[in-house]
Amino acid sequence: MTQQAALTLNNLSCDFKTQSGWFKPARFVRIEIPGEKKCLQIAEIEIMSGGKNIAKGGKAVYGAPLGILMLQARFPRIPGDMGNATTWPFPVLYRVVRGASPEKVVLHGARGLLPDFIAAAKELVDLGAEALTTNCGFLSLFQQELAAAVGVPVATSSMMQVRWVQATLPPGKRVGIVTVSGATLTPQHLEAVGALRDTPFVGTENGREFFRVLIKAEKDDMDVALARQDIVDAGRTLVARHPDIGAIVLECTNMPPYAAALREAVGLPVYDIYSMINWFHAGLRPRRFDLTEIA
Repeated sequence: MTQQAALTLNNLSCDFKTQSGWFKPARFVRIEIPGEKKCLQIAEIEIMSGGKNIAKGGKAVYGAPLGILMLQARFPRIPGDMGNATTWPFPVLYRVVRGASPEKVVLHGARGLLPDFIAAAKELVDLGAEALTTNCGFLSLFQQELAAAVGVPVATSSMMQVRWVQATLPPGKRVGIVTVSGATLTPQHLEAVGALRDTPFVGTENGREFFRVLIKAEKDDMDVALARQDIVDAGRTLVARHPDIGAIVLECTNMPPYAAALREAVGLPVYDIYSMINWFHAGLRPRRFDLTEIA
């Protein structure tokens, strides 16, 4: 017991009572008695089992609650790309879906691939994933089926942010999408994640590098400067065609490395898979705030 401005008791053990009766011993990590009224404030309680810390099992892998379903591709995944593990400020689990090429998913509607994605999703959950996402926005088509199959939260597409961002914009403004393939992004892709069918979008298929490398797989290397310019050009075209655009969502999970350049070029907020997954992960592991030094 230390007498300071406030009385502090550390490591005080007691019994913790629930509605069903007396529970296991509990340890009050910190109890403060501030001010004249000496009101008890419990800052943190660690529930003990039989007076001992018990580690719970049931998973194969620990410390990585988010699983990412990956397309099978060989193009470079630079920092900022969803498939580059250094992109994330937390550990993630990856699973490549064999046979799910970007061309099949983006240009051919991922036909016949749903069973493969469900099987890979179940493997990730079995490993220890508590929530899942994918590395292609066009997999929005599988949102409902994947969520129903695995029983954990699933966020298939960056385009899920369209509705959220729209709610932040002033009247008369709307969200636009920069997608890897404007020719094959359909109203069904948008509706699957709650976006309006008439959401404006522009693709990169007329660019010099990004589409050729990622979707057509014409080569294994990539000119990053040209890829960046493809994204910026698509964003500028989007805003020029639709002056009411108030924010942009990047559909493709390979576009976050270029989000800052696009933001600078068009002067509008830009959201991508990086912004969405950081939000998604925050619910899996909420930040713990230090409540022991509250004034």
